Amino acid sequence: MNKAITDGLVLSPPAFVPDLTVWSRQDGLPGSDSYASSGNAVFVPADQDFGGCLEMQKTETTQTLRWMGATPIVPGCYLRVRLRVKAIAGNLPTVRVAATPVLSSGAVATGLATTGPALTLGAYGRVEEVTAIIGTGARGGVDMPWSSAVAHAHVGLDLTGSSGGIVRIEDIVVEDVTGAFLRSMMDWVDVRDFGAVGDGVADDTAAFAAADAAARGGAVLVSEGVYRLTDHVTFDAPVRFVGRVEMPVDKRLSLTQNFELNSYIDAFGDEETGFKKAIQALFNFTDHDVLDMMGRRVELTAPLDVQAAVNDKTTYANQRAIKNGQVQIADGPAFDTDVVTQACDFDTNDTRLLSNVTNVANIPVGSLVTAPTGVGREVYVAARDISNQTLTLSVPLYGAPPQQTYTFERFKYALDFSGFANLQRFVLEDIEILMAGKASGILLPANGLIFHVKDCFFTGPKDRGLTSHATGCQGMLIDRCQFLSVENQLDVPDRKTIGFNVNKNDTKIRNNRANKFRHFAVISGSGHIITGNHFFQGDNTTLGQRTAGMVLAEAQSKTVFVGNYVDNCYLEWTNEHDGAPAFNSELSFGGLQIIGNIMFSSNVPRSYASIHIKPYGPGHFINGLTITGNNFKTIKGQALDRAEYVDDSFAPLDTSRFTDVNVHSNTFHAVQMQFQNPITVQLVENTAQTTWEVDLADYLPFGGEARVVSAICPEGRIRDVGNGTVWTMPYGFAGFGTTGQSVRVNWSEPARGKVFVTARCDAPT
Repeated sequence: MNKAITDGLVLSPPAFVPDLTVWSRQDGLPGSDSYASSGNAVFVPADQDFGGCLEMQKTETTQTLRWMGATPIVPGCYLRVRLRVKAIAGNLPTVRVAATPVLSSGAVATGLATTGPALTLGAYGRVEEVTAIIGTGARGGVDMPWSSAVAHAHVGLDLTGSSGGIVRIEDIVVEDVTGAFLRSMMDWVDVRDFGAVGDGVADDTAAFAAADAAARGGAVLVSEGVYRLTDHVTFDAPVRFVGRVEMPVDKRLSLTQNFELNSYIDAFGDEETGFKKAIQALFNFTDHDVLDMMGRRVELTAPLDVQAAVNDKTTYANQRAIKNGQVQIADGPAFDTDVVTQACDFDTNDTRLLSNVTNVANIPVGSLVTAPTGVGREVYVAARDISNQTLTLSVPLYGAPPQQTYTFERFKYALDFSGFANLQRFVLEDIEILMAGKASGILLPANGLIFHVKDCFFTGPKDRGLTSHATGCQGMLIDRCQFLSVENQLDVPDRKTIGFNVNKNDTKIRNNRANKFRHFAVISGSGHIITGNHFFQGDNTTLGQRTAGMVLAEAQSKTVFVGNYVDNCYLEWTNEHDGAPAFNSELSFGGLQIIGNIMFSSNVPRSYASIHIKPYGPGHFINGLTITGNNFKTIKGQALDRAEYVDDSFAPLDTSRFTDVNVHSNTFHAVQMQFQNPITVQLVENTAQTTWEVDLADYLPFGGEARVVSAICPEGRIRDVGNGTVWTMPYGFAGFGTTGQSVRVNWSEPARGKVFVTARCDAPT
């Protein structure tokens, strides 16, 4: 920094010449008296020490000399006024640099120091130097600290002390010496000033620590170079990286003052490495609980093993979060699915275990398990025991044979948390995972609690958006996320991707949007709150097939399904994750509330239904179900036969045991048979009969039987054979007909007329 060089400022007065009209005897302001005709100053053209110089006799108590020209004063710029002087004759005076500060208005600034250190000349003919520094900052070494309001100065000198002496003065020089103040002016230190080499070979760890200690409230500059660090390094000062660092995988770089992704990418010169190292630091110091990606997109060339990046922990329970960025998948074989086929043994006494797995070491934890028989949807390898050749599964198998061949597919995930044995209270916020059909999204930890994904985009997963392969989904929260399928252009039967799955209890799935997956979600466990979601799965096929948008895979679901928009897909309720799927004195299909949802379809066949129940074993029944306030609507295709359906591929429901079924206050558009419970129907008999009968099959939900007649209310007169009034009370019987779906009204005598009959498919408990 040198204003004379960079900005072309003229700082120094001109050399002395015979004409002394520019040299003032006073303050240097225009119009002040000059030395041109003073009689006590003369130009000497050839001094043996100075060449041309000014000779002056001291005649006043304070003899002043000021250049009438202006030396500019610039904020942040420090000027050294330097002059050489020698005594010629007479008394020896005292010499000091002096200057007049002038405001932009032209007035002299008051209250400021105007002189530098004084020097008393000690001998005749000896050349001595006098200096002083002028600047706008009160820094050490500044003799005349002025305010930034000063615009320029008239520089010169003062002679004080005894009068009568004669001195000669060399040309006055004004130099920009700001560079001497840079270290104290700048709020940073450079690691190279503390011994860092930056050649990629020398160990610069100690130098980094020394620079951080010396910053003392300022920042640290890692200047150009490659710095090898062999141990953990923590910066308590802010850091700016021009050069980059290299560290072992197990060593941490902790940036406590600028903990965000850009700094780590700058530090390591690579966005993927920087992302890993930032995550490592996130889990290892407490100054920050959030890693801000600063809107940065990180391209991954391989699945990011989060636990491997952290390196020194397999469990973590403090709240941590990553937010505000994108993760993009690069092409490459690192994301190819690993596929293993293996014959395994299965014992119904332990329905989550496969044994005699001879190739067990080659089957990765987190693999999807499929087989010809007995394996439900979204079954994963939760753990493996290589020595005992066994695999533990995420959920039970519902009916596998003693031995069969299984296929194990290990999808590759952008963010893989499966290396954590237990991870709690982890948050991903405002993250978009750009998969483009190359990879899956997130694999959860083996175990954990309250994994929270909010305001995220799962864009184009190859196989899965988010997977739980064990119990890391306990209490999981998914809020305001978008799941965007890569299979948009495929017809429904050809799709295979799934948004997410759940194995454990107490999740909250709220206000998400998903399009055109095979299934938006497969949810096991119980105690879930599913609300405000919109998932749609249609295609352009005329009267096309549809798949389940959401699968509830546990019979006793204890789940609230409220305010969702189920669009061209259906809600399917199964017990496919039950190791003993036949009913055996446990709670059967119950604990589900379906309230206030939009159940919409278009261009579907009449057999389509919005709600399916599919028992995987015999003997099951409905044991607590509420379906109220929903809107069932279809357009463009065929009017629907019904809105509900029982898939009896494995077994029917036991309709004789329905309990606590509440279906009412729903609306239907283009649905022929509108289910209700209780159901009130009009029964008209125009010919006098003692027994009236009505079939309620069109109304009773899920093929239920008419089990209770709860009310019979005549409308108008009931007449006998002779047209007289029948005053006796009728009584009702339920459960008639081949399916038990008819009710009878019995009279004490043949009667005709109209009554309203209310019946239920569930008996009082």
